[in-house]
Amino acid sequence: MSSDARRLAEIERLYRARFPHFVRVAWAVTGDREQALDAVQEAFAGAIRSRRSLRRDDALEPWVWRAVVNASRDRRRAQPELPEVFAEPEASSNGRVEVSGALRLAIAELPERQRLAVFLRYYADLDYRGIADVLGIETGTVSATLNAAHRSLRQTLQEVER
Repeated sequence: MSSDARRLAEIERLYRARFPHFVRVAWAVTGDREQALDAVQEAFAGAIRSRRSLRRDDALEPWVWRAVVNASRDRRRAQPELPEVFAEPEASSNGRVEVSGALRLAIAELPERQRLAVFLRYYADLDYRGIADVLGIETGTVSATLNAAHRSLRQTLQEVER
């Protein structure tokens, strides 16, 4: 099997194995399920077209995640009439989606990098290295970004409870 055929097979395996995760994050970013599905399809089509540009030592999954996040952001920007609060995504792998309206609002109000880091950590189940690769930042910055997001969310939710 040629290296190109192997890379294509890897992309297909990733698509089949992680499709629901890609859609959940894209949905959270775009705020719309159909836009999310389109963003994921667009990202994978681009990955297939660009597969030869990925170096052998580069990790495939973060590369595809970056494409999904970028396609989702582009679709979000192109649809300003979408609500600012992200949509309720499908159930996570443990079968539970328990995101209250207050938490959804609080997440929607986070700065974009914090919001994306939260989505990638808790919706995509990526580790800090994977999030760093997707967002193009250092691993330590991911830690600081998530810490700031958690602090902001705690503060906002405490204010709502009062």
